[in-house]
Amino acid sequence: MIDTVYDQEYNDGFQTFFEKVKSSSQYDCAKIEKAYNLARDAHKNQRRRSGEPYIMHPVAVAEILFALGMDNECIIGALLHDVVEDTEYDLDYIKKEFGDEIALLVDGVTKLGQIPLSTREEVQAENIRKMFIAMNEDIRVIIIKLCDRLHNMRTAKFWPEYKQREKSLETLEIYAPIAHRLGIRPIKEELEDLAIYYLDPIAYKEIEKNLSMKKEQGEKFLNDIKNQISDKIMPVMDNAMITSRVKSVHGIFRKVYIKGKNFEQIFDIYAVRIIVDSMIDCYNALGIVHDMFKPLPGRFKDYISMPKPNRYQSLHTTVLSKSGIPFEIQIRTWDMHKTAEYGIAAHWKYKLGKGGNDKMDSQLEWVHRILETGNETENAEELVANIKGDLSIEEIYVFTPRGDVKALPKGATVIDFAYAIHSAVGNKMVGAKVNGKIVNLDYKVKTGEIVEILTSNQQGKGPSRDWLNIVKTGESRSKIRSWFKKEKRDENIVNGKAEVEREFKRNFIRLDSEQYEKFIEKIAERQHFAELDDFYAAVGYGGIQITRLMPGIKDEYNRNWKPKEPAVAPKPMINVEDNTSSKNSNGVVVEGIDNCLIKMARCCSPIPGEPIIGFINRGTGLTVHRRDCVNVPTDIAHSSEPERWVNCHWDSSIQVEARSTIDVYAIDRDGVVLDITTKMATAHVKIHSINARPINEGNCLTTMTISVNSKEHLESVLKLLRKVDGVYHIERSGN
Repeated sequence: MIDTVYDQEYNDGFQTFFEKVKSSSQYDCAKIEKAYNLARDAHKNQRRRSGEPYIMHPVAVAEILFALGMDNECIIGALLHDVVEDTEYDLDYIKKEFGDEIALLVDGVTKLGQIPLSTREEVQAENIRKMFIAMNEDIRVIIIKLCDRLHNMRTAKFWPEYKQREKSLETLEIYAPIAHRLGIRPIKEELEDLAIYYLDPIAYKEIEKNLSMKKEQGEKFLNDIKNQISDKIMPVMDNAMITSRVKSVHGIFRKVYIKGKNFEQIFDIYAVRIIVDSMIDCYNALGIVHDMFKPLPGRFKDYISMPKPNRYQSLHTTVLSKSGIPFEIQIRTWDMHKTAEYGIAAHWKYKLGKGGNDKMDSQLEWVHRILETGNETENAEELVANIKGDLSIEEIYVFTPRGDVKALPKGATVIDFAYAIHSAVGNKMVGAKVNGKIVNLDYKVKTGEIVEILTSNQQGKGPSRDWLNIVKTGESRSKIRSWFKKEKRDENIVNGKAEVEREFKRNFIRLDSEQYEKFIEKIAERQHFAELDDFYAAVGYGGIQITRLMPGIKDEYNRNWKPKEPAVAPKPMINVEDNTSSKNSNGVVVEGIDNCLIKMARCCSPIPGEPIIGFINRGTGLTVHRRDCVNVPTDIAHSSEPERWVNCHWDSSIQVEARSTIDVYAIDRDGVVLDITTKMATAHVKIHSINARPINEGNCLTTMTISVNSKEHLESVLKLLRKVDGVYHIERSGN
């Protein structure tokens, strides 16, 4: 939001923050102050939606990074992170004044500029791809971006409601999982809680209420447990520290509203953390607490011997107190605690070095995998879907026969496991054994299972196209497509041609051979293919899904390529003032025509009460359209065939039932379609057909054809549907 009025006298928080910076010798205070002055000048006429001066945002982001212990370049990059994107200063100026390193950080956080991308999904995908490429060069890019998103979410109350939901969903699906992968727990948990606050405020308040009701009781319980443990631990481990925590709102939300548990069934709402000096002390402490409290079977996890991919290490055990209340105990060393709290940021906070570190390289292996997946993915929506899937917070840990551990997203199959080992293993796979028993290829592996992949060196053996519908990870899908792309080009071209022809026939697209080739070339060019065979090959190996392109292809065909109807001699204009008229069982009165077959236009599905007009079809009667239908000329008198349009109106003496097709857009949650149909049943609305499918970014689209008796009736139905939790937009087909 731009405001030309600028008040020089305000507190943007920099001076308080700068005092903290000056107290640490690792920061170049002069350079940080220089960056602040540039940012303040660049943003001087800009204000946020809250009305605050814009400079308050980069200062707040820099302060969050300072609390994480990030370095000088990171702080400066945060102060300048919106300068190139939102002001007249360019990247060359930043490079000249602050050097290449800071310019790289600023560029990595800057969104793409004016690039001709056709959909919001493509823009999002390309921005995410750019961010991952920059992360690959310098991981500090994403740490700045996470802090930027965190401050934006903290101030999201000033956004319009649709933006709150959109950004919260993106936060939950992309940014919080990235924070999890990097091990930055405080940022991950706060991002998740803020996202749930806007996505499901009722659930958020209910969880908050439950926690606050138990707050006093919980604090007393935790203090009592800590004292009991301290009395046993401290005499043998004098440098131990015992703390406690209450589970985050999002953590409870996942278990209550996604996994369907009761509040009382969550055993780790309360947790006690024991921090000790050495790994041996961890296991000794475990023995002590298991001697004090009864452990719950199946609730022990050893993340010390088997760390999570983000390097998290701890012993987790759930025990029962003497009063029968379950709680979790986490046991770790001081070094493990630093990594658990700060993740990759610990490399800067505790001076472990920012690069050339084996542990850091292994921690960032998933960034390289996602980049490889993105390079093989041609569809923008699919790229975003792959990233979301591969960043899934819920992970499982599966063993190879040699005892190596592979981390996979929950729901991964034995095929995903094979490709996680190596592309060659996946490509040669012919079967799998789980715990020594042969399983189907669509078997979903579980934590702790030992999986053996059976392979074949037979010439010409490779993956099946059906695997694309089985695998869970984008990495597997990318490697399968890559094999087909390289090994089966001729076959892909043949299959691609056949698939395009099938879709064209199904959608009634008919052209002669010369026009057909020109039309396909136009489509291929739009998809950035120089050669037609490359386009066919991409369709053949699954890089492009022709069904997703069909709406745009049909529109192009109807507007520019569809053969014209043969011209016929015009009929004399009908006198609309003629006293004759036709009443139809549909309740429509047609002026000037008697005994005419009438049908409703599918493109706009008119209903009683709406202004209508009729179009005379040669030999098939008259089609009734809404007056505002896109297929009705604005100026009929000057249209190509004005004589074929006739006036119509609804007969108010007859109550008729008309069909209307509506599209209901909602957050894709469990039970949303059931809630929609229940609303219809409650209102006694007849549903003729219904089709529900997921669309991009965690949303779903439910298309229904229903019976209504008037415009007012339809409006009351739409009003009911808007009350369904998660529904955010409804429109009539043909609008």
